[in-house]
Amino acid sequence: MRLVSDEILIDRGVQTPVNDAIYPMLDEFQLWNPAAWTGGQPYEFYAKMRKTAPVMWSPMGREASGFWSVSRYDDIKQVELAPDVFSSQRGSINIAIGPREKWKPEKLVPAALNSLINMDAPHHMELRIQQKDFFIPAYVESIREKVGRKIDSLLDDLEANGPVVDFVKFFSTQLPLFTLCEMLGVEEEDRPKIVEWMHYLELASQFTTNPMRTFLSEPTFPFRFGPAVKDMFAYGERVMADRRNNPRPDLLSIIAHSKIDGELLSQEFLDGSWLLIVFAGNDTSRNSLSGTIRLMTEFPDQRAMVLDDPSLIPRMSQEALRMISPVKHMRRTAAEDTELNGQRIAKDEKVVLWYGAGNRDPEVFPDPDRFDMMRDNVDKHIAFGHGVHKCLGSRVAQMQLRLAFERIFDRFPNITWTGHEKIAPNALVHAISSLKVNLYGQGGERPTRVQVRMPAQAAD
Repeated sequence: MRLVSDEILIDRGVQTPVNDAIYPMLDEFQLWNPAAWTGGQPYEFYAKMRKTAPVMWSPMGREASGFWSVSRYDDIKQVELAPDVFSSQRGSINIAIGPREKWKPEKLVPAALNSLINMDAPHHMELRIQQKDFFIPAYVESIREKVGRKIDSLLDDLEANGPVVDFVKFFSTQLPLFTLCEMLGVEEEDRPKIVEWMHYLELASQFTTNPMRTFLSEPTFPFRFGPAVKDMFAYGERVMADRRNNPRPDLLSIIAHSKIDGELLSQEFLDGSWLLIVFAGNDTSRNSLSGTIRLMTEFPDQRAMVLDDPSLIPRMSQEALRMISPVKHMRRTAAEDTELNGQRIAKDEKVVLWYGAGNRDPEVFPDPDRFDMMRDNVDKHIAFGHGVHKCLGSRVAQMQLRLAFERIFDRFPNITWTGHEKIAPNALVHAISSLKVNLYGQGGERPTRVQVRMPAQAAD
């Protein structure tokens, strides 16, 4: 199979659509600009899009081409259910693909393109089927106990550093990476490297938006980023070669032996495959965990319901995913001239699906800005996408979310968001980089432990 990165559609800076836009172009929020998202998702802007411009042309400026923004729930599902018309492979999931000469570091951009998430039929399903055994209910259940023990350990760390503590730093960043490393089969001694590499890759996205702020927060970043990426790809080559020669019962071995058209994956696809799992699994679960803590503070009636009846936690988790929409968008590219909600879309034009807008569509979810775990269609959100490209790891993500809150609420029933939060500049995921909580409620203090002396037993 040819590399996705070899055939990807490069942006040409097109600022006007081929066909006239029938809906107005709203400009109150720059959807493509990572810096615009540091205040959270623009729910009022989403509402205006849904009402007046459900398929809206969004110019980008600079060298990037404009795109069609899709905001209504039913329109998003229509696109997702027509992968032959709206391609994942033609343009990737990224809003823009810059000129090849600007793909730096050399291996990083191709790795982001050469993976399952950017494939169309038949290769997409062929590869997905080969990896499915690590995402089915039986496997998810098999790692539940390990994940539970890790949660208990992380809660110990929270308590030791409380009462006011950064939930992202001490919990929601660490749990997903632990789970993913368990699935992949990353050795214990290698796991700190994964954490370091993810840190540098997240800083890289911030650096492109605000280099000075990134430099001031971590002055060594510009000097360490290149070597870190080089080490990351060297590790990938080494571990994949080892799994091909010495397979183990882990996901890295499955990836190493996966085939397309009967041939083992090239190194470019191997790099993209394991990095996708780390990126996708880490970002979505981390932000779902953090976002749920905030929601439980903002909707105390819902927290009270869960504390009274913990069996509601699965419903709570589903509603939290709808409200948070941890993945903000996915992009598709028209493989042919087509039409969506009356808007004519030309071949090779970009179509961006805004999940946060679709998940708060009042036509589907009445009173959409209210957290209501008892709504009839609580599981009909599109936080994991829809159709053939629905997130392969959705069961793993939901297991972590449910198990985490069973134990969090058992141990810290009054855990409360203090109001302090930082959101990183990122147009792809709702990147909560810091969330301060008080483990014992607003203004709460660590409970005083009283040593109880047992009365001496009488002699026989």
